[in-house]
Amino acid sequence: MSNAVATEKKSELLDTDEHVIKLREHIVEIVSDSGEGAQKAGQSFGTICAKMGNGIWTEEIIPAEIQPPPRNPAGASGNRIRVGSFRMTNPGDDADLVVAFNEQALLGRVQSGDLKPGCIILLENKWKNHQDPEIIKAYTSTYERLIKDGYKIYEIPMEEECLKYVSNPHRGKNMFALGLLCSIYSRDLQIARDLIGYIFRKKGRAVIDDDINLLNAGYEWAGENLDLKFEIPTSRITEPQIVTDGNVSLALGIMASGMEVCAMYPITPATSASHYLSEIFEKVGGVVHQAEDEIAACGFAIGASYAGKCAVTITSGPGMSLKTELIGLAVMTEIPLVVVNVQRGGPSTGLPTKVEQGDLLAAIFSTHGDAPKVVMATATIEDCFYSVLTARKIAETFRMPVIVLSDANLATGQQPFPRPKFSKEWLAPPVDQSPVPKGAKPYDWDKKTGLSRRFVPGQPNGRFALTGLAHDRESKVAYDPWANQEGVRHRSLKLAAFQKTLKTPKVFGDSEGDLLIVGWGSTKGAIEEAVQRVRENGGSVSSLNLKFIQPMASGIKDILKRFKKVMTVEINYSDSYDDEIIDEDNRRYSNLALLLRARYLVDVDCWSKVEGRPLKPGDIEAMIRPRLTET
Repeated sequence: MSNAVATEKKSELLDTDEHVIKLREHIVEIVSDSGEGAQKAGQSFGTICAKMGNGIWTEEIIPAEIQPPPRNPAGASGNRIRVGSFRMTNPGDDADLVVAFNEQALLGRVQSGDLKPGCIILLENKWKNHQDPEIIKAYTSTYERLIKDGYKIYEIPMEEECLKYVSNPHRGKNMFALGLLCSIYSRDLQIARDLIGYIFRKKGRAVIDDDINLLNAGYEWAGENLDLKFEIPTSRITEPQIVTDGNVSLALGIMASGMEVCAMYPITPATSASHYLSEIFEKVGGVVHQAEDEIAACGFAIGASYAGKCAVTITSGPGMSLKTELIGLAVMTEIPLVVVNVQRGGPSTGLPTKVEQGDLLAAIFSTHGDAPKVVMATATIEDCFYSVLTARKIAETFRMPVIVLSDANLATGQQPFPRPKFSKEWLAPPVDQSPVPKGAKPYDWDKKTGLSRRFVPGQPNGRFALTGLAHDRESKVAYDPWANQEGVRHRSLKLAAFQKTLKTPKVFGDSEGDLLIVGWGSTKGAIEEAVQRVRENGGSVSSLNLKFIQPMASGIKDILKRFKKVMTVEINYSDSYDDEIIDEDNRRYSNLALLLRARYLVDVDCWSKVEGRPLKPGDIEAMIRPRLTET
């Protein structure tokens, strides 16, 4: 699918007739209080659309608290689903249609600026006749305000209709809402029924039957009572696909890589990756070890890797802070280790459920002393799968830690992509148990690459004392000053040797021009969509996404110098000149901008936000346009 197609505005009609309005794309949200199943309904709707051949990208709407008070604008929970007739690469701009289980959850989305002007709202109406007069007042005032502001509201008797089929609609209302959406967007109801059967297969036939009845009821009610009928054309699926989120994609990649041990400690938003592994890893010979804390999880992974292969530990920002000392141990002992960091807002507890890219500098520099490690970032949900394969190979080949940076946007977002076709090349090689040649040293570093043969416990002639102290080639404590210098030098040479294997990343757009936008990780889709919109209107702008950030590939400096102006777009903090106190001498730059300025001595500007949500293409586009007039 061409990028030009992907930039069509969501409101543009493909075709209309008396009954059905055809659209290129729509953004749908389902919001409720926590525990009412809006997230499950949204994920299901996205999966149904993907199975029919639409491009989708979903985004979880998660409150900062696990169980916030009900009917609270700050506690909205749910899901955003961007559906189109082309491949989706990001959650998009503002919502076109919202299903809200109460007006306060809806108000939270209005206040956050996530709804399109004139947005269609399907609102549960039970609150207008509630026994509490204050709730009636809140509902009525919100309804009147939104109507005045131009929103198109349909009041839906969701609970009343659900009570015709179940005694407790609190848990089933989400399936009624799913039926509403399936009717409005002309979805295949049999696909929806089959999906419900699969999702709730462990809960028994009675639960499945109730949910299917509610689905059917919502579908029928919408058809009889709503004047809304949309169709988003689908593409014929020509190859098998999977629809999954980034955390499951990471877990699948771990299994496909041949890694056999995952050590973890539960932490949001990384936990679901290890939960998925815990359900199926044993079936392919793997082990998930839940340690007593983050430090122990990292130590367990290092111990498992020391035994001959490579293990992985999965965490988020606070867990990375705790693992730091042991990551340094893996560097010093040259034990392969893959660390997956699903980033979230910080510092401290920060924003546990919200997206941020604030861990880049910590991933590269946080370990005390000189501790070279590879740092790479995943850009898409599909990329989460393949990045882990690559990380395992790098870790084992160069005997060092590899940190894979994902984030909350990728972790919980869904996207269809071609089903990976298994290759034996993905797998780790067998453990080498052949005798170590007599006289070989455990750290007999190659003078050009810094690499040395890996000794595995149990190899004949391979016994040596492993130490985290600075050591010489024989793993003896480095009492001589030259020994430490030699060890640090050779560990650094490994990073340089790996850098020589990297390909120069490709520029999206023209190879030279007025403005280059540089990003990394999950911002790729939003940046490229914004850049393409501006380019279609004649703007001289291109973009570059960096997968490897430590080390960076050759050729990047040449790319930067071919543009009049270079800036990064990131989800981490940078100072703005809009603040009176900020000037060139005290401005803090965003993470990647700081690295590019230091490495390439190029004047790199930056634009960033830390609002706890993915960047919108429209916001990036609005930022780009005035900067082009400045070049």
